Amino acid sequence: MRPLDPRLLRYARGARSVLALGAVIALVQTACTLGFAWFVAQLVSRSIAGDPIDELLPSLWLLTGIVVLRSAAVLAADAVNARGSAVVRSELRRALVGAFEALGPGWVSRRSSAALTTVSGRGLDALDAYFGRYVPQLILTAIAMPIIAAVIFLQDPISGITVVVTLPLIPVFMILIGFATQTVQRRQWDTLAHLSRGFLELVAGMATLKLFGRQHRQVARVRSVTEEYRVETMKVLRFSFMSGFALELLSSLAVAVVAVGIGLRLLDGSLLLGTGLFVLILAPEAFLPLRNVGANYHAAAEGVTAAEEVFEILDEAAALSEQATPGASARSVSTAGHRTQSAPGLLLHGLDVRYGDQVVLDALDASFPAGTMTAVVGPSGAGKTSMASAILGFVETGGTIRHDGVEVSPTSADRPWLSWAGQRPALIAGTVGGNVALGDETPDDALVARSLSRVGLSTLPLEHPIGAVGDGVSGGQAQRIAIARALYRLARTPAAAGTPVLLLDEPSSALDSASEALVIDAAREAAHAGAVVIVITHRPMISERADAVLEIPVRASRAHDEPAVLHG
Repeated sequence: MRPLDPRLLRYARGARSVLALGAVIALVQTACTLGFAWFVAQLVSRSIAGDPIDELLPSLWLLTGIVVLRSAAVLAADAVNARGSAVVRSELRRALVGAFEALGPGWVSRRSSAALTTVSGRGLDALDAYFGRYVPQLILTAIAMPIIAAVIFLQDPISGITVVVTLPLIPVFMILIGFATQTVQRRQWDTLAHLSRGFLELVAGMATLKLFGRQHRQVARVRSVTEEYRVETMKVLRFSFMSGFALELLSSLAVAVVAVGIGLRLLDGSLLLGTGLFVLILAPEAFLPLRNVGANYHAAAEGVTAAEEVFEILDEAAALSEQATPGASARSVSTAGHRTQSAPGLLLHGLDVRYGDQVVLDALDASFPAGTMTAVVGPSGAGKTSMASAILGFVETGGTIRHDGVEVSPTSADRPWLSWAGQRPALIAGTVGGNVALGDETPDDALVARSLSRVGLSTLPLEHPIGAVGDGVSGGQAQRIAIARALYRLARTPAAAGTPVLLLDEPSSALDSASEALVIDAAREAAHAGAVVIVITHRPMISERADAVLEIPVRASRAHDEPAVLHG
């Protein structure tokens, strides 16, 4: 990553004002440094020359004021940097969530959830050191170093030349050590992501592991990855200490060269004491900002690595948005006059779904009219859930999907007409009512209760707590809560959205026959009310009560001579 990546200013606009204010504070700090060195040198030289204390008092008071001002500037810089870091992290986190939405569930599903959680959580938190310490020090270096070097050169050209010649040695060593640090930091970050992913999988599968008596075998695996992370972390620290030692050694030697030259010229009388002291006090200040940049770079290395991943995700989302924008206008023009359905509903034409080189669906044609409940059946692996994922926009697809005759963008997650309950309930921590009314800013408690009643959960209180991954309710209850959520959203579908669509994927897999009958009744009621109802199922009861059955053979994706079959 570059010292100050311009993408930071593009994706976190609040950083611009923070950096501008930081530049102003850096100028004040530089002026205070020059004033402090000047007045200290004058007070010492004049005291040695024998000036009375009364004549020195004004300079002493000015020096005191400069010390106070410099302290205030340091405090202001810390406050601005802390505030700026919080603003930048907040803006980048919002941008990252927006990128996840723009890239779509299909893109997210192909990534490790643990890795995405790590980069959006701990990774962005690590930007505190990057934006709160490293970037402000970089600004101070860019402002203070050339000004101080120029002042030294004006006061003593020989010392100025020495400073200018030795200063580039520090960036050279910083670059060389930085390359090595970047490599070990990347390995440390990858190991952390691997550790997070493995621990998440272990926790999720602990019940199964314990049931089969295999939980103890995972101890060695966790210990091994943890030890690997410890080793990589110690490598990063080793490089950090080595870098700090090298920078301190170089700057100390450079200041020593300046000090020796000043001392020799003071002895032969070619340099005044006041000027020599002024330059000698300023010489370490010329190297100090650059040394601090090197030290803070290692402290911020984890944030730098995380920021690179964040910017890559944001760049990918921006590129997708740029590609979609021209096509969106063209699509709206071309589809406006091509309403191919005589009746409202959902139409799939030539639908393709692929996962890498594997073809799951190839040129699938299907029609789901309004007011009809269609059961989608077929052997496991035929592509039924993939068809649902294509309708939802969760996977990349070919072909077209039309809702009420208007083509649906495969990359858009905006489907206000669609209600859905998947194979997994996907409940969130909160309450039963909160899960049913998920996404509704003004929930209707009466409608929530009615939706629960339609799936046989009228006795379950809306305030009943639900923990992470559905803790607090049974598997069957969790599935019915998800179906109630779909029914609630269906009832709240705005009229402007067009024909509502209810999509249920294996809605009764965890239900008994009585609960299954309630779910079928609720689905048929939705169809009779004019909605498109699509139910993916293996259960004969649902197929028997459906208005139509769409059968997808197991190899319908292989050739056009094995099409899906629709039974009325």
